[in-house]
Amino acid sequence: MGINPSEAQVEVAGLNIRYFRGGSGPVAIKLHHSTGNPGWMSSDDALAEKFDLIVPDLPGYNQSDRPVWARSVRDISILMKSFVEELELKDVTLIGCGLGGWVAAELATMYDAELSNLVISGAPGIKPNEGFIEDQIMMDWEEYVQLGFSSGENYLAAYGEDAAEVYKELWDYSREMTARLTWKPWMYNKSLEPLLQLVKIPTLVIWGADDRITPLTCGEQYSAALPNSSLQVIENAGHCVEHEETSKFVELVSEFIGG
Repeated sequence: MGINPSEAQVEVAGLNIRYFRGGSGPVAIKLHHSTGNPGWMSSDDALAEKFDLIVPDLPGYNQSDRPVWARSVRDISILMKSFVEELELKDVTLIGCGLGGWVAAELATMYDAELSNLVISGAPGIKPNEGFIEDQIMMDWEEYVQLGFSSGENYLAAYGEDAAEVYKELWDYSREMTARLTWKPWMYNKSLEPLLQLVKIPTLVIWGADDRITPLTCGEQYSAALPNSSLQVIENAGHCVEHEETSKFVELVSEFIGG
C-alpha cells in the first residue's frame, strides 16, 4: 500500500510553492527533473518508506507560481533556500534529480547550514569535458522524456501508455520555464564547477550508466569537484535513475545517509 502524502503550499518571495509531504524518518527534499513534477510518484513512495519526504514543485513548474523575472537556475536555488527556511527544516538530505540536481548543487554552494547530506543524480549544470547535454528544445517533448529512460518499457512503467495526452500540458509548460533558465549557455553555469569546492557536506553522486541526456562525464566532474563525495553508477538505467532502478536508488541513498 502506498504512502498517502499531504499537499500544501508555502509563500516564498511572494510566490506560492506547492509541495507534497509523506513518510517518516530523517527529513529529505527531492527536487524534480526539467520535465516537471507530475505529482507523488511510485519512486516517492519508496523514498518515503525511509524518509520524511518533501517533494515540491520548483518555482515556475506545475502548480507553483512562476517567477517571471527568473533567468537562471541559481535564481531558483535562492528561492528553494528560502523554502527550506520557511518550513523551518533542519538536518535536511537534499536529493536532486536532473535539473533538480543542478538546483540542489547551486543551493549547496551558497547555503548548507541546514543541509546534512546532498544527493545529485543525472544533473546538468556543468559543461561536460566530453560529449554534450541533450537539447530538449530541439525535439518533441515526448521523445525527450522517453530519451530519459534506457528502454521504452521502463518509460511506460513510469508514465503509462497515455502519457502523451496526460502530461502534454505539464511537459510543454515545464519546457518553457526550462528554456528561460538554461538557454544561454545551454544547461550549464561556468561558475558552478569551481564553486563546488565550497560544499563540505557529504555528497552522493548517482548516475545511470545509459544516461543519454546528461553524459556520465558530468557525474565524474561533479564527484571530482565536490570535496566530500562519492560516485555510484547504476547499470541498466538512463537519466531517470530513480524511476528505472528505484530499489537500487533508494538503497544507495539510505546506505549513504546511514553511513
